[in-house]
Amino acid sequence: MGMVGYQWVKILHLIFITSWFAGLFYLPRIFVNLAMDKDPQVQARLIAMAQKLYRFMNILMIPALIFGLILWLYFGVGRSPGTAWMHAKLLLVIFLIGYHHMCGAMVKKFVAGTVTKSHVWFRWFNEIPVVLLTIIVILVILKPF
Repeated sequence: MGMVGYQWVKILHLIFITSWFAGLFYLPRIFVNLAMDKDPQVQARLIAMAQKLYRFMNILMIPALIFGLILWLYFGVGRSPGTAWMHAKLLLVIFLIGYHHMCGAMVKKFVAGTVTKSHVWFRWFNEIPVVLLTIIVILVILKPF
């Protein structure tokens, strides 16, 4: 794969990352509403939305990670000397994967009716992917170290 292949892998990586983050931003907002509204019909609708969104997020996360690994391992993005920024980014991606799976665990808890967290807790929980995305974009664009 030459330069054109590299550009297409980068494009696909960005499309899947953006799509995955849409879910990472929206699913916790559903959790806020689930924690606030105790109407059984509303709960059922929101739980169904959360389950469907989480399944779709899984589908989006996999190619986002695969295309990122291709950029790193095949094309060597972030593999030359002086690329500590990539190590920091990879650590944050690991945190994102953990956050993603925490969201899946929360969906299961809502289904089981065992969530004890407040809507305020979920509002703070909702900010985590925003912070991680901000730091990752800064690392990728500025490559500060």
